[in-house]
Amino acid sequence: MITNNTTSNVNTPGGERRRSTPFHADSSIFKNVQVPKHDGHLSSMIGLQHNAKRQLKNTRRPTPQKRTGPSTHKKFEDVVPLLKEKTLRVIPLGGVEEVGKNMIAIEYKNDIIVIDAGIQFKTEETPGIDYILPNTKYLEERRGKIRALVITHGHLDHIGGIPYLIEKLGNPPIYTREFGALLIKKRQTEFPHLPELNIKIVGKDDGFLPLTPDLKLKFFGLTHSIPDSTGIIIETPLGDIVNTGDVRVENENGVVAPKEFEQYKFFKDRKVLLLTMDSTGIEKPGWTISENQVIKTIDKIVSEVTGRIVIATFASQVERIIHFINMAKKYGKKLVIEGRSMKNNVEVIKFLKLADVEHIIAVEDIADYPPHKLMILATGAQGEEFAALMRMANNNHKQIKLNKTDTIILSSSVIPGNERAITGLKDNLYRHDARIITYSDTDVHAGGHGKREELAWIQKQIPHKFFMPVHGHHYMLKMNADLSASLGTPRENIVVPDNGSIIEIRDGEKIQILKEKAPSGLVMVDGFSIGDVQEVVIRDRQMLAQDGMFVIIASINTTTCKLKKSPDIISRGFVYLRESQELLTETRFIIKKTIETTAAGMKPIDFDYVKNAVTDAISKYLFQKTAKKPMVIPVIIGV
Repeated sequence: MITNNTTSNVNTPGGERRRSTPFHADSSIFKNVQVPKHDGHLSSMIGLQHNAKRQLKNTRRPTPQKRTGPSTHKKFEDVVPLLKEKTLRVIPLGGVEEVGKNMIAIEYKNDIIVIDAGIQFKTEETPGIDYILPNTKYLEERRGKIRALVITHGHLDHIGGIPYLIEKLGNPPIYTREFGALLIKKRQTEFPHLPELNIKIVGKDDGFLPLTPDLKLKFFGLTHSIPDSTGIIIETPLGDIVNTGDVRVENENGVVAPKEFEQYKFFKDRKVLLLTMDSTGIEKPGWTISENQVIKTIDKIVSEVTGRIVIATFASQVERIIHFINMAKKYGKKLVIEGRSMKNNVEVIKFLKLADVEHIIAVEDIADYPPHKLMILATGAQGEEFAALMRMANNNHKQIKLNKTDTIILSSSVIPGNERAITGLKDNLYRHDARIITYSDTDVHAGGHGKREELAWIQKQIPHKFFMPVHGHHYMLKMNADLSASLGTPRENIVVPDNGSIIEIRDGEKIQILKEKAPSGLVMVDGFSIGDVQEVVIRDRQMLAQDGMFVIIASINTTTCKLKKSPDIISRGFVYLRESQELLTETRFIIKKTIETTAAGMKPIDFDYVKNAVTDAISKYLFQKTAKKPMVIPVIIGV
């Protein structure tokens, strides 16, 4: 059954505390979502609400203004050839040079189907940015052809870009499973200025849905780490395009679970033209441990501890969170949920009646119960500065103070790039003399992305002609391509794309990457601005982060071209002025000499010319003396 659902503009629920029912789901958020009867089977999970840097509650966010600036691209129709007859075009617009911002466009004749619209979180190369989005300029030029946005699952790297991109795509209908629909709707409440979404909930047993006369859609079940994870089949006249989304294989020591064979048996009789497949876990050999093993391990720990227990995990590990909720009830413990994203997910769990949450209490009530009757489920296992666990570790949490009788389980792996933050988190946790348990010494975590043997198993279950790895850095895609070749796919039938690569399959017989590309430059959410952040802005932020800034304020007599007084200097992130008097004395001398020499004889004074001369002279001097290149900002005032 497919259910039409249109969201309503609802403000974010108020932040008032409900002590008696602290996780009461705000039914107004989900009021128009028609949920098919749940069968109790959850296929997988990860992702959900990340705290938006500027959370909108009961105030309206101004309509985002697109940044303006010179374009480096020609009109796209002038550089990208027209689509030929019996030709299928596949364009990854994000997610193939990084982990995140996943989006793929499939184009046939006059129709385009878009798969996923995710975000990527900022990196060291993009300081001050909120999120990074797929570049959709190719689609914006063809928005009249877009028939649907299809969602694989509810993680932010697959749905997070919807509020920023949906209008640019022409507000097409969104096809998704029920859990994804609720997460999309929940996130949309943070953007009350946006128009209503046209969400169509697809049932797990629905057949092929005709999106256009030539293109049909079907979802198929697979295993990930969030309920209702799904793979996507786009049926075309040339054959099926299959996208796995994020995927793993449920197994016990390499023995594949029967449900996995059941999920993939559908493909035995299908003509799969192109398989596009998750590559995130490819570099890890073997098989991931079973999620059942993780739950058994943590269940045993919880049953044996004599004090309070704190479990930190990704808020996106929704199925695991459901098990933790049930586990607390099983052992007669009161459960505290800490972390906004975790609370949001629990609201959805309660709304869908996936677990009994009557034993969840507000954090303010923990003093009413002895420690051995308490379990705390928290965010912050990656060492995020303001997350719940880090506040506990730093002794900054108002209600929760850690002690040596506590047991803390870090039910998560280390995301590359977070090593330093997690080391700091562990240091502070161990200072409380609590018992710390991590995935490196006990089976308390299993990833949501399949390792190499799992990906090989899936490729064998989906016989295909062409193969394109997606979801990962370039080296991950290359490793997945090599795996496919080792399994028998001819090298000429494998393509490894970049963001913006235009892949064409002609007559169902030949695949190639065109020399032309769709625009793929960075598109960022930076405060209220959305669009191409000019390179100079990012470069300036990087410079400020590395070497700081050096501000010069000087007043010049426009008649005599002499300085009125010694220039003022402000330094931030460069040198400590009180301990650099010799440097400052010489700098002031150079400033005075440069300004007066450059301005001499000018009627009127060309202030831009003078400022450029000062910037050059001071930059050279400071580099000679300190080997640093701070941003030099001269402010010259004529009086």
